[in-house]
Amino acid sequence: MQVMTAMADAKPQRRSALRIHTLDDDSPAGASAAWDAFVQATPAATFFHLAPWRQVIRRAFGHTTHYAYAEQDGAIVGVLPLARMRTRLFGDALISTPFCVYGGPVSVTPEAAEALEAHAMDLMRKTGVPCLEFRRQHAADAGWPERPPLHYTFRRAITGDAEADMKAIPRKQRAMVRKGIQNGLRSVSDSNTDRLHSVYAEMVHALGTPVFSRKYFRVLAEAFPDAHDVTTVLHEDRAVAAVLNFHFREEVLPYYGGGTPAARGLAGNDFLYWEVMRRAGAERGARLFDFGRSKSGTGAFDFKRNWGFTAEPLHYCYKLREGARLPENNPSNPKYKLMIAAWRRLPLKVANIIGPSIVRGLG
Repeated sequence: MQVMTAMADAKPQRRSALRIHTLDDDSPAGASAAWDAFVQATPAATFFHLAPWRQVIRRAFGHTTHYAYAEQDGAIVGVLPLARMRTRLFGDALISTPFCVYGGPVSVTPEAAEALEAHAMDLMRKTGVPCLEFRRQHAADAGWPERPPLHYTFRRAITGDAEADMKAIPRKQRAMVRKGIQNGLRSVSDSNTDRLHSVYAEMVHALGTPVFSRKYFRVLAEAFPDAHDVTTVLHEDRAVAAVLNFHFREEVLPYYGGGTPAARGLAGNDFLYWEVMRRAGAERGARLFDFGRSKSGTGAFDFKRNWGFTAEPLHYCYKLREGARLPENNPSNPKYKLMIAAWRRLPLKVANIIGPSIVRGLG
């Protein structure tokens, strides 16, 4: 199976019929590799369109996946990563893509785009799912209502030159990075997701949010063996901050991370993301830093703006069955205020046991 890119100049006079295929365990050998080759070659596609997310979502959370691709003349001309999020607590929805920042169908022909959208709508009807959501980065699909602005992404070019990239950080934030350096912090880059999880679990518990399982982080590392690393900040050989990073084309995407209470006084979080930026630019040739998404009005949102990043609204758009309502499963929803306060009072060990069964519905 070949990949058709938007750069192809040849226009055959007679084209075969476009077909939609499902990517699953029974797909032809090489289908997943061809899918990923298409994603890598298509500028509109993102790291979250890669095929291994299908297995990640299934293995870590037990959700049903409905990955589909459009094929014409023996070449992939479009892909649609899609999964069904169905839990008792948080409802039922088809999302492209849960646990990911970006999603929606990506194609190199209008016909493939229409066919993949029609496929998603047909799947919605067949399954009876009340909500279909595409997580678009730049613009909502034509005719698809958008969620009110909530999530924003932060992306900025980097040079790979440590001195130049340091100077590009606003003065006050640069001072915090230098404070971390003066405090004797150092970083290591490896694949220690268990150490990361310990730091991450402590942070999200303090925020009143259920934590992902250790298994999820391990599955991510296994799914993207050459496209991930864990940056950990150490103070006197003790981990105070850590983040799981993804690498895609010339981008670095720090994704799941945080710091312990000790990190605040040491400027550990500030030093952490500087080290991600410095290492990715120098060691992996990254030229774009994707700081991920944050909700407006949160500390994470303000932290990223302090680095000089511009908040760019994400365009999450949806289709609803008649009478259905858009899910509002996020901590900003006032109805979760008491739940968040109660969660913070749980012992950390208890929260770590209960949390993964809850967070599987909050993708």
